[in-house]
Amino acid sequence: MTRFDVIGFGALNVDTLLKVDKIAGADNESFIHDSTEACGGSAANTTVGLARLGCKVGFIGKVADDHQGNLQINCFTTEGINTDGIIRSPKGKSGICLGFVDKKGARALYINPGVNDNIEFRELQANYITNTQFLHLTSFVGDKSFRTQKKLMSFLPDSVKVSFDPGVLYVQKGLAALEPLIQNSYVMMPNLAELELLTGETDVPKGAELLLQMGVKIVVVKLGAKGCYVTNGTDKRTIEPFKVPVTDTTGAGDAFNAGFLYGLIHNKSIFECGRLGNFVASRSVTKMGARDGLVYEKDLMMNSKP
Repeated sequence: MTRFDVIGFGALNVDTLLKVDKIAGADNESFIHDSTEACGGSAANTTVGLARLGCKVGFIGKVADDHQGNLQINCFTTEGINTDGIIRSPKGKSGICLGFVDKKGARALYINPGVNDNIEFRELQANYITNTQFLHLTSFVGDKSFRTQKKLMSFLPDSVKVSFDPGVLYVQKGLAALEPLIQNSYVMMPNLAELELLTGETDVPKGAELLLQMGVKIVVVKLGAKGCYVTNGTDKRTIEPFKVPVTDTTGAGDAFNAGFLYGLIHNKSIFECGRLGNFVASRSVTKMGARDGLVYEKDLMMNSKP
């Protein structure tokens, strides 16, 4: 088997995206303009983004033998993503996510994880996981799959670099719980709110420095409309965003991750990786859903200056 550039390892959820007039609070009402069903999951979205950028990618996850599980496999196959690492459970239900998106692109998500949260270490294929340059990790709702990810860190060879996007679900567990993943991460990519919650630092460079001290080689902080902050401890810079009209921010961080990892795979500087991440994310938010706006490698020719 040819070596992968990146293997994703995270939850697989089929997203039902509801375009609403406003995101209603408790005891309030709103109405739906439109709805779509699409394959999702943070690591899965990033993996699709990398596949469209011409990278050789695979995936580790779990689905049930149902409509959502078959849809996930078909989505990956259509994008040219290897699915040999996906576990098919004869019982249970595949993960689903309900997403409510308002007129300004803000969103609220509700997740039913299903079999995502039942990945056991014994189910992983060692020869599959170690056959990659990068292993990209994202969060699960439950503890079993989280523990499996942490246990995996002790078995990875030095040839596999870990990319880690914790997401708010993992950040809420705290630094101590995430330490095995953080210590083994080559690159870690939280957003601003996650960095503050995880480190207790409102100052971005100080929060990033704390993660570097824990063993991360490159820290990337996604700043949304303000771009991103990138540092490897020696070099550091805030990189300006690309200005675009925003339709839906769903999956913007996942798209950024794809652009940044593409840069690392192609031996770009961390600053060029940041620009690539900003570019891919900027195109993602112009379309509804996490994947419709993901670009192809030929589109990167447009990536000059924000």
